[in-house]
Amino acid sequence: MSFAENLKKIRKEKGFSQEELAEIMNVSRQAVSKWEQGIGYPEVEKLLLLSSKLNISLDSLMSEEIAQNNNSENQKVTGTIIISSPNENVIATCYKVMSSGKMKRGKKSPQYALFGVSNGSSSFWGEPTIFLGWYASHDLLSKEVSEIQKAIVQGIPSYELKYNAKVERKWFRMTMIDE
Repeated sequence: MSFAENLKKIRKEKGFSQEELAEIMNVSRQAVSKWEQGIGYPEVEKLLLLSSKLNISLDSLMSEEIAQNNNSENQKVTGTIIISSPNENVIATCYKVMSSGKMKRGKKSPQYALFGVSNGSSSFWGEPTIFLGWYASHDLLSKEVSEIQKAIVQGIPSYELKYNAKVERKWFRMTMIDE
């Protein structure tokens, strides 16, 4: 299922009208309608808010396919995946990913960050997260998240980040390296 189909289905399951969801999200009813028609797409901050307000994971909301009644004995969907980030020298076992909002920085600085969330116990500070990578644009970040979600749904055990930016750090400044 697409994001639009998932959102509409989940909204109805939770008993919200488009107007009620729009009010909760602080957007217009037309915005919710566009999201459900696949015409528009919410900003990252709104996706995180949707996930929180509807009490669902981003994986459930964003996945293009939802594994239903998978009776195959050879394929076991665990809901976790090992994500490797060669640019950051990180390997993490995650059950979902989440991203930062757009960061206000220079033209050559990364605009978004991606984090993996592990199955460890939650604390006062929330679920345990690990930094995975930097992204130059929302499109590249969305593409990466979509591919990770597809891999989780398909039961693929590992995924290597493809669209993250290589970054050079100097003191408190970060600059993307062109390759």
